[in-house]
Amino acid sequence: MAHTATDEHIHANTPCSPQDVEAFLTEAETLAARKGQRLTKIRRKVLRLLLESAEPSKAYDLLANLDGEGSAKPPTVYRALDFLQDVGLAHKIESLNAYVACGHASHKHSAVFLICDECGGAEELHATATTDALHAETEAAGFRLRHAVIEVRGICRDCDA
Repeated sequence: MAHTATDEHIHANTPCSPQDVEAFLTEAETLAARKGQRLTKIRRKVLRLLLESAEPSKAYDLLANLDGEGSAKPPTVYRALDFLQDVGLAHKIESLNAYVACGHASHKHSAVFLICDECGGAEELHATATTDALHAETEAAGFRLRHAVIEVRGICRDCDA
């Protein structure tokens, strides 16, 4: 079930979603510049759409909401999403094939998502002990972990009430 921004039951990545969109977009530009990159008009618009979304966003939904920004086509949106993930401004929720903004761009971290089977909401959990254990176990196996997304399916606190 899709939710609009006016619904009271909204929790698309709540703990990691910045509350001040304009301030975060300025911060994102600074972060991109520090990494020798640019937050182009399309990248900025895609990030804004992710920040303003009440639920994880699919690439084609983002494309439909670009409002004629340039000659946006699917590869343009996917390149923007790849860039946002690479600089730590967004995460992809693989099982939903959707994306969410992340306000913890200042550091790389593994993402743990709680995904509600009832409302479709996704919330990022800071499961530090879980990610520490994952790093330890992958190192013990002789594997160098670069990136991990853990997805937990169930019923959120609002739907379970």
